[in-house]
Amino acid sequence: MTEERAYWLAWSRVSGVGPVLLQRLQQHFGSPKTAWEANSSQLGEVEGFGYQTLQKVIQQRSQINPEQFLKQHEQENPNFWTPADAEYPRLLLEIPSPPAVLYYCGKVDKAENLAQKPLVAIVGTRQPTEYGIRWTRRISTALVQNGFTVVSGLAEGIDTASHSAAIKAGGRTIAALGTGVDMVYPAKNRELYKQILNQGFVVSEYPTKTQPHRTHFPRRNRIIAGLSRAVLVMEAPQKSGALITADYANEFGRDVYALPGRLDDFSSQGCLKLVSQGATPILKELDELLKMLGAIPQAHVINLTPDIEKPLPDLPAELHQVMKAISSESLPFDFIIQQTKMPASEVSSALLQLELMGLVSQLPGMRYQRNY
Repeated sequence: MTEERAYWLAWSRVSGVGPVLLQRLQQHFGSPKTAWEANSSQLGEVEGFGYQTLQKVIQQRSQINPEQFLKQHEQENPNFWTPADAEYPRLLLEIPSPPAVLYYCGKVDKAENLAQKPLVAIVGTRQPTEYGIRWTRRISTALVQNGFTVVSGLAEGIDTASHSAAIKAGGRTIAALGTGVDMVYPAKNRELYKQILNQGFVVSEYPTKTQPHRTHFPRRNRIIAGLSRAVLVMEAPQKSGALITADYANEFGRDVYALPGRLDDFSSQGCLKLVSQGATPILKELDELLKMLGAIPQAHVINLTPDIEKPLPDLPAELHQVMKAISSESLPFDFIIQQTKMPASEVSSALLQLELMGLVSQLPGMRYQRNY
């Protein structure tokens, strides 16, 4: 997978090719390496590759040697994942704009990355009331005491309260940053940052030494939502970054919960709006909230070998190889390609044949699961 890592990293440095466009390249060509080696006419077949983008790509590709760039980059950024890595957070692979490179620092729990341990995001305003702080601490504590990991963004206010409460309760917490993983923003959270590294980890799509910038934080909100199975908005005015996170959560099919407040309370207007749009209100009975969160489906360990009691039917070699890579859990198309090491076109053809035979089902988001 080292070769694939090099090309994910190389593509992440090409201006004009963001996460969405890179995801289209991956789906079209089957691998970032194949896409990197494609000529301009082949790239032009991908939606979003206009003349100007093509010119940028052709010029910048000629200046980057992926293998050499990987070696140089690893010296300053030793800890990062790409979609080619088994440790890359599985839930992030489900969103339409997964980071090509995700840097991390701290103590990683593979069960969290493999979606075998539930992650729940808690977000809200940087200027919360005592009411918002009190309920954030109470809910964050209850979550970690019941086996959840709390995800937030290390910002002032609600984010800080959620991380701190999780740590104080002896649980794990993850912070998605709008800076490099070696930078602390705001500076007043430096001690909290150190505590998070001891009881969780921080992640960012930005390399080390990246300073905070106002455009980074709305983008990192999609990572908070993408990592989590549900997003809890504790307190938010009408214009709040927390509402951006809630929008991403809705887009990604995550559950959204909101803490209701007074009708005339400025800090609660965003939450009230979310409730009016269908978000589940967080009410006093925390047992009910925990019950609803516990009902969210958990991912299980993927068994890539066929069930001994149900041997596979007699299939051609290429169909048999693809079938072996599929389990009863829904798997993304890219993951199947990685497991089979077959070209994307051959995997796609095999999946279609297996669907027609009734052995495999295609689910939304280019995901597949075994029926047999």
